[in-house]
Amino acid sequence: MTATAPEGAEERTGGRRLVSGVLWNALGRGIPLLLALALTPVLVHLMGTERWGLFTLALALVGIFGVFDLGLGMALTRAVSERIGEGRGAEAPALVGATLWSLLGVSIVMAALAWAFMPVLIGRVLRVPPGLEAEALAAFRVLAAAAPLVVINAALWGVLAAWQRFRAANLVNMPVSVFYYLGPVIALLAFDSLVAVMVALVLVRLVSGIAYAALAWRDVPGLGLNRPGFRLLRPLLRQGGWMSLSGALTQMLLYADRFLVGALIGLTAVAFYATPLDLVMRMWILPVAVAQALLPAIASSFRTAPERTALLLRRGALIVAGVVLPACLVLVALAEWLLWLWLGSAFADGGGMVLRILGVGIFFSCLAFVPGTLLDAIGRPEVVATFSLVQAAVFLPLGAGLLVLMGIEGAAIAWALRATADCAGRFLLAARFYPPAKEAGRALLPLLGAAGVGLAVMVPLPGLVAAMVVGALTLGVVVALGWRIAPVEDRAALLRRAGFARA
Repeated sequence: MTATAPEGAEERTGGRRLVSGVLWNALGRGIPLLLALALTPVLVHLMGTERWGLFTLALALVGIFGVFDLGLGMALTRAVSERIGEGRGAEAPALVGATLWSLLGVSIVMAALAWAFMPVLIGRVLRVPPGLEAEALAAFRVLAAAAPLVVINAALWGVLAAWQRFRAANLVNMPVSVFYYLGPVIALLAFDSLVAVMVALVLVRLVSGIAYAALAWRDVPGLGLNRPGFRLLRPLLRQGGWMSLSGALTQMLLYADRFLVGALIGLTAVAFYATPLDLVMRMWILPVAVAQALLPAIASSFRTAPERTALLLRRGALIVAGVVLPACLVLVALAEWLLWLWLGSAFADGGGMVLRILGVGIFFSCLAFVPGTLLDAIGRPEVVATFSLVQAAVFLPLGAGLLVLMGIEGAAIAWALRATADCAGRFLLAARFYPPAKEAGRALLPLLGAAGVGLAVMVPLPGLVAAMVVGALTLGVVVALGWRIAPVEDRAALLRRAGFARA
């Protein structure tokens, strides 16, 4: 049994709880991100360009490890949230225990396979200089051995998300995550080795897992490990399998281009391409924060309160657009200057146009989280997976072709086009499979169109003044459109906070 009192859909979908969850999730990832941005020049200096390229590939590998959970982490969040919303929270421990045991077994097997595959990746797939091969192989194998930690940590976070314990989870996550970026610097200063860097990352993951387990223990005593209900896994495996396929395809689409660059051009080109890409993908902090807050809320309400669910979709999209768009406008307008200030003239010259193009795509990539979360929460992950398969069939060949024809700028164009298509497709699919979402998607269409056109027009502009003028006009139009489609109660709350209306 848990000590959690039953909660209704209305309580779990309240605007205040949503905003609180988003803010805590954003802080939990934003504060360590600021440190990461500050330490990146230090890491580049300590590693050198080629080892930095390897390090970015290693971080991509950590993201790929997330698919080893067979989708059970997100499926667990959805299933537990649905039970809590319906007053059946007492069923959660058996479900949590069975999921954790299953994930531990699967991730150990996958870690062993990854360990065995590493010589092929280092020796045959990537163009690693002979002097770095031994160090790269040992470092990547250390990271492969840590795959179970990545998977279990994600599942434990999913348990905390189901109970909407975002404040407690992020108060723990913030100090631990600081060392996810500070640890590699300390390791390089002490040992000057990529292997030491990977050991530091693994230790941080271990501490994080212990902390998450201690927090989850409060809602699920013993984490359900003593009485796992393996019979409850069958529906989770079906949904989780589709979520896993969707996650694998998403990771492949996100990271395949940098591996293509490494295989076709070289590690220096990887650094000039992957560094702007990693920079723009840091903006995922906000949509991930929104998605983590939306998933348990929608899973609790989509059957019994469709109007509130549609309201959550609109709120989530407006929150993401309102914060992400200004950052995208700055990235596109000041791309070369930002890279020069951050990493020097070599990166500004080599990756400036890449950053401009990716600045357009990341806006739509961030917005795609919102309808994607709705589809997962209503139990239709197979829709997202099938759509990702279509994207893979179209955009992987396109990306390879543009890379050969135009270099890393062509790869960036393919990435931005795919992100735009992904966003549009997910909104259409959300409306198709959950009709209450149709009106919200239709209302958001002018806003998304105006933002996309404005960002795209800014990319080729040679002068800073022209880019700033177009950016200001784009922001003004989008703010006006956003205000028109914002829920009445949200507009009233903003006016009260601004002092223009009585409380």
